[in-house]
Amino acid sequence: MKKSYQSLEDNSTTNMKEVIYRNLTAKMLHLGFILLLTFTTSLNAQEGDSANGKSLFNANCAACHKLDKAMTGPALRNVEARLSEEQGLGREWLNSWIRNSAGLIKSGDAYANKIYNEYNQTAMTAYPGLSDQDISDILAYTAQPKAEPVAVETAASAAPSQEGGVPNNLILGALAVLFALLAMALVLVKRTLDRFAEVKGIEVVEKEKRTPLWKAFAQNQFLVLVTSIFFLLASAYFVYGYLMQVGVDQGYEPIQPIHYSHRIHAGDNAIDCKYCHSSARVSKHSGIPSLNICMNCHKAIGEVAAETLAEGKEYGVDYNAEIQKLYDAVGWDGTGYTGQSKPVKWIRIHNLPDFAYFNHSQHVVVGGLECQTCHGPVQEMEIMYQYSPLTMGWCINCHRETNVKVKDNEYYTKIHEQLSKKYGVNELTVAQMGGLECGKCHY
Repeated sequence: MKKSYQSLEDNSTTNMKEVIYRNLTAKMLHLGFILLLTFTTSLNAQEGDSANGKSLFNANCAACHKLDKAMTGPALRNVEARLSEEQGLGREWLNSWIRNSAGLIKSGDAYANKIYNEYNQTAMTAYPGLSDQDISDILAYTAQPKAEPVAVETAASAAPSQEGGVPNNLILGALAVLFALLAMALVLVKRTLDRFAEVKGIEVVEKEKRTPLWKAFAQNQFLVLVTSIFFLLASAYFVYGYLMQVGVDQGYEPIQPIHYSHRIHAGDNAIDCKYCHSSARVSKHSGIPSLNICMNCHKAIGEVAAETLAEGKEYGVDYNAEIQKLYDAVGWDGTGYTGQSKPVKWIRIHNLPDFAYFNHSQHVVVGGLECQTCHGPVQEMEIMYQYSPLTMGWCINCHRETNVKVKDNEYYTKIHEQLSKKYGVNELTVAQMGGLECGKCHY
């Protein structure tokens, strides 16, 4: 019995030690996992997330900085490495500059004052809300190597290879030679038949000559009269059609001094037409946008992406060169205005006669029409052109077919109620509300 009790005690002691060792091992593994996770997190935080950095850069920095070109501020490609190599400045200085550049300048920091004076004493916006991780992400984005431009596939390289096939020119040449041989064979056959007839004494009887067609036609007075009337009517029809097109410039597509792609601005970037043509809301004219409106965006957009450049080559346009024309016109050197501006001689596309009155604000604001109603799908136009004929008949048809939008429009409420009773309809066209009166469009 003692031995059995002794053995039970030994077993229980052994089991207790195994449990203690097992718990200790589990705690050590758990602690090691936590340390490993902490180290990995700190390492990732130190390296930074370039994808998040790009978003932060575009939201906070892109208005004044580019990666590879100086603008309102210096270029920021590899800025941390450059500052470390050239000035001996590290992350701590960058954090202070980004969060409070004015304070760093006032403290007398030599390099901060150098940058401030070099860029026309333009104060940098302070970003105290950016965390260390945010700044690390931005610097990770600026540390990325410069992407090589995408090679644009030329028409020659894009065309299918004819290696192993027969060129079209060779086929056409062979057909020409074949037809020439057939013609020569027919000539030889005719000569052989003539000689054969001559040897055999066969007389070849020639057919009687017929009256020429033109002579027979001239002798028939009825046909001459009918044909003359037909040609007179046809000539009058074509002359009328030609005269009716005088002053109609539908399809007019001039080349402007600075290329502007409505396809990119109004289409790809979905910029509202009235952002640039703002006077269309309050004036009879839509107006030509001033170059200052262009510079609202193009202060920060000096170059376009490689994909956009590739699209421009399809239309024979270098977008970067056109942006440079804009900079030359407004006198922008990348960091500020030089004061040396030049006028841009835009070519007018849509032009009504002087005796015709058209008010943009009445149609856009009161009538609630979209710009595309008259100007067509401008969001698809690489080069702007006149989409509609803008003739009197075209305008009248629109007034006859378009219902007036009276919902939530107090201007038309009373007159709509009165005219609805008069005409016995629920919806009124522009024509029924006086849109065909001569004085509406002519002085």
